[in-house]
Amino acid sequence: MSLSGAHKAAFRREVTQGGHVYAIRDPDGFPAPAGEDGRRAVPFWSKPTRAQLIVKHVDAYNGFEVVPIPVEEWLSGWMTNLEHDEMMVGVNWAGARATGYDMTPGQVLRWFAELGTEATGEPRVPTAQR
Repeated sequence: MSLSGAHKAAFRREVTQGGHVYAIRDPDGFPAPAGEDGRRAVPFWSKPTRAQLIVKHVDAYNGFEVVPIPVEEWLSGWMTNLEHDEMMVGVNWAGARATGYDMTPGQVLRWFAELGTEATGEPRVPTAQR
């Protein structure tokens, strides 16, 4: 498994356990850099510490703040908006250039729906463990 593939697997596991995703923003909003294919992606992380590393070590993101987003809100609201804007979803970007795995919003929704169908046959939105 590639490093970005490992980060992708960790993303779903950690988001399901924690109940939040984490974005970064500055006064201008959330970043959405263009990838090699020209499509823009908004990055999200599964733990605040992962996002904080990017803010600390990637010059382009110095001064950004880490923002928690409840996973239910992220799946129901953010995915709809990103799909409408034809944006990709970056998951657990890492490294000196903040790169990693990108997915379409539809892929993200199907990916998280699989969590419920694997166990029960019914789709469900993951929630934080209490």
